[in-house]
Amino acid sequence: MKPRGTGLTLFFVAYSAAWVILLPVMLIYLMRRARKDPRYTRHLSERFGVVPAPLPGAVWIHAVSLGEFRSAVPLAQALLARGEAVHITCLTPAGRAEAETTLATEIATGRAVVTWLPLDMGWTCRRFLRAARPKAGLLMEMEFWPRLIESADRLGVPLFACNAQYPEKTFARDTRITRPLGQAMGLLAGAMVKSDLHKHRFAARGTAPLHVTGELRFDQPVPDRLVQAGHALRARLGATDRPVITIASAIAGEDDLLAGAIREIRARRPDTLVVYVPRAPERFDTVADILQAADLKVLRRSAALGPDLAPRSALPGDVQVLLGDSMGEMYAYLAMADRVIVGGGFVPKGAHNISEAFALGKPVWVGEHIWTIAYPAQEALAAGVLQILPADPGAIATALCAADGPTPAEVRDFFAAHQGALGRTLAAFDSEMARR
Repeated sequence: MKPRGTGLTLFFVAYSAAWVILLPVMLIYLMRRARKDPRYTRHLSERFGVVPAPLPGAVWIHAVSLGEFRSAVPLAQALLARGEAVHITCLTPAGRAEAETTLATEIATGRAVVTWLPLDMGWTCRRFLRAARPKAGLLMEMEFWPRLIESADRLGVPLFACNAQYPEKTFARDTRITRPLGQAMGLLAGAMVKSDLHKHRFAARGTAPLHVTGELRFDQPVPDRLVQAGHALRARLGATDRPVITIASAIAGEDDLLAGAIREIRARRPDTLVVYVPRAPERFDTVADILQAADLKVLRRSAALGPDLAPRSALPGDVQVLLGDSMGEMYAYLAMADRVIVGGGFVPKGAHNISEAFALGKPVWVGEHIWTIAYPAQEALAAGVLQILPADPGAIATALCAADGPTPAEVRDFFAAHQGALGRTLAAFDSEMARR
């Protein structure tokens, strides 16, 4: 067990007290989310550390939601292929559903299990770890729960940050305001990080040892079924010879801006088809209302298309915006596009995953807030396959309607140059486990 200073010990006391006070608030939050998605309150005992069907000795991978799980898929599959069992934990229904679907065969044969991550209280985390008895744990991306980290260290479970990043704003916050949160990261068994920049930030918090392994999203499998479905849908919408722009992972606060940009784009290129994919399913109806209020002719995927994006009936010929109100079909929406806007970066919350578009050879535009994707955004900017847009509808339209831009070959070359994180991650994991 790693030593804890007085300051860190006092922090854990205060943190535990805060959880006692705020636990009713958390339960109310889950119940409110369950009104729109009942899955939030299913298997509720797991959120208190219960593991119904443990796989002792499994490698435990925590992937908070859909995006994090997808980045973990190559790693989970590689571990399974060499005989390991895998325990996946999630915090959102979207992530859990994807994990259960992707690993359905392994779950049925007792080689994988999927549960909720427990609430971050000392007793729930210890209960979970004692029940699950994992060989080691991997926290994907930037899921750093202090009590979980502390409990793993206390119980001797090697817990690593994996595919890890320490974003600029989070690092600055932990430097100025929440220093104990940063200090808790020093209790990790180590980290496999995306870039040298993140390595230096983790080192400043006392995390060791550190391995620069790259971005696992560059190694995640591309589902050919979805790519082909996207190509077929573009043809069915009569857009084979029309420009198609996909707006992916748009978040709250961006919709009015992007709706205005769509109107500007269509004023310059009236034949443009826009595919609009909101980030969260609870926003689908709201986004549909915003787009329709902007006098755009919207076709909702949920209303018009069945399995594999096949039309239920003849599609209208005057569609201006296809609203991608579904989950798990992003590759199809990206496959339809000539150019891609990835949301999140037009507001301070920060841009979302750009690697999926790169995997299909699509050039990407984002808003100015890229602190959440510092790697690979900085590298992509330098390579010319990513461009930053101001939060201005006219400027967005000008950039997306311009004749020049990176070619698919340039995007694919960039993508290929940044693959290989899976092999480096496995090598780092094996070397750390061999030392124990």
